[in-house]
Amino acid sequence: MSRSALLAVRRQRSGAPAPSRRPRRARRSVAIGAGVVVALAGAVAIVVVSQPPAELVPPQCTFGSTAGTPYSITPEQAQNAAIIAAVGYRMGMPDHAVTVALATAFQESALHNLTYGDLDSVGLFQQRPSEGWGTPAQILDPQYASIQFYAHLERVPGWQDMAVTEAAQLVQHSASPDAYAAWESEARALAEALTGEVPAGLTCRLDGFAGAVPASGALAAVADSEFGAAVIGQALPAKTGWRVATWAVAHAQEYHVRAVSFGGRTWDESTGSWGSAAGAGTAAAGGQGVVTMDEQS
Repeated sequence: MSRSALLAVRRQRSGAPAPSRRPRRARRSVAIGAGVVVALAGAVAIVVVSQPPAELVPPQCTFGSTAGTPYSITPEQAQNAAIIAAVGYRMGMPDHAVTVALATAFQESALHNLTYGDLDSVGLFQQRPSEGWGTPAQILDPQYASIQFYAHLERVPGWQDMAVTEAAQLVQHSASPDAYAAWESEARALAEALTGEVPAGLTCRLDGFAGAVPASGALAAVADSEFGAAVIGQALPAKTGWRVATWAVAHAQEYHVRAVSFGGRTWDESTGSWGSAAGAGTAAAGGQGVVTMDEQS
């Protein structure tokens, strides 16, 4: 079944709106003042097309690129992706496993933690309680769902040398076995950012914060849980440091993070970009560094 057909079935059975199957790409800017000539009742009208003000553009996270245009996902999708990548690190999985997991989640749920799906499928990977993946409550925990995905992937002989879609299919047993291939490039670009392979590879433009300010130390506690070790405020090798720094950016909206620094660069919530900053990310011996954050208090 095609992705669109499967999603239509899910919507019909659940009665809830499904997320967009394809994360939106960041669009090229439209030049202000570009004119379009339109005939109206014998008259000529000039329609002026302008770029919308920044405050009207929804929050988004960008990474990699396709044909020169960055890939774009929402902060919620970025946070779910960061959890998947962090759990991969916690379990000692290679970066290829993170690519396989992200391609699977893109295809199955568009990186949304769905409470519905085909038959009894739920969660990021649309795992089924009736097939032994866990209870619905467990599967709806992104950490648990990610652990289960990687555990099943590890049991596939030779998965390390398989194409992304082949490895994903041997875990998922989907009715559309080749569907994961459509997400391979995007998943690999996101994995490269979230595993620290590409420094400062993910950035998020937010629109302020909503809700109560999280308790002090809340983000560090979540990091310890997802990575399986203390990583905030610790001396880390460059690749691991960038892994943690981009993870923090992906969690910034929920945990009210205003800035993240590592490796001489700082991501700033007000600009939504990484910039050079002397001393950003405290230097440590052996080419290591410390990820630092400025959280709303």
